[in-house]
Amino acid sequence: MRPQHSYATEAMILKRTDLGEADRLVTLFTPYKGKFHALAKGARRPISKLGGHLELLNRSQLQVALGRNLDIITQAEVRENFLPLRTELWHMTCAFYLSELVDRFVEERVAHADIYTLLLQTLRYLDADAGALVQQRAPADADGTTIRGNGKTSLLLRYFEMHLLSAVGYAPSFYNCAACSSELLPQENGFKASLGGVLCSQCSHLWERHLSLNAFKVLRYLQEKTWLEAARVRLNVPLQAELEAVMHSLLRFHLERDLKVWSFLDMLSLPPED
Repeated sequence: MRPQHSYATEAMILKRTDLGEADRLVTLFTPYKGKFHALAKGARRPISKLGGHLELLNRSQLQVALGRNLDIITQAEVRENFLPLRTELWHMTCAFYLSELVDRFVEERVAHADIYTLLLQTLRYLDADAGALVQQRAPADADGTTIRGNGKTSLLLRYFEMHLLSAVGYAPSFYNCAACSSELLPQENGFKASLGGVLCSQCSHLWERHLSLNAFKVLRYLQEKTWLEAARVRLNVPLQAELEAVMHSLLRFHLERDLKVWSFLDMLSLPPED
């Protein structure tokens, strides 16, 4: 049998870095080969047949040649480019946030078909929501600058964060106390990210923050349901903020840092000034 010199793969484009005068180093996320870096030679040249197919967040079909240090992208054809999403600053920022989370949590060359599907489906939901906003937008909003985050997209981000953590082995505990393992009751409880979840009233001395009953119920629901089921949940602004604080505390603990995009998303979520 002849040795394999190249292979075909579907991939999401997570990151790009300029290299040399015309090349690009591309971070790919594939369903069966995981995340890895590949070289796109000449991709920055105006006449390149690769450039437009390797835009950030594209889902593309690639032909990749095996290299000594880096594999080399020889052919690319975009399959999904999520154009409506790219016209809305809020949705585009959310999409870049999702890709950054995947890049930080997924180890190289480790297959995660579940996370690949999660990312792809979430981008499709964001894209559909952005498309609906474009159709509804008044002529005065034609540049998209007044479009802000809404409860549904906020819930979608929390859903993605929850299921990404579960897929990489950091599923938070919402049914048994993260400290004493006793069954959690439907009441106000506590939460501590470093312990990995919700704490019962008997462990209140360990609480990092209070967790309202509504937030407790929504977090459980997000963890066990599909997005089509979870999307029926309606959140008021205080509940959105509480869920975001809980999930960000978990992400901060595992990443050991804040993400700069959080403050930008907060800014975009603010109501417009009169």
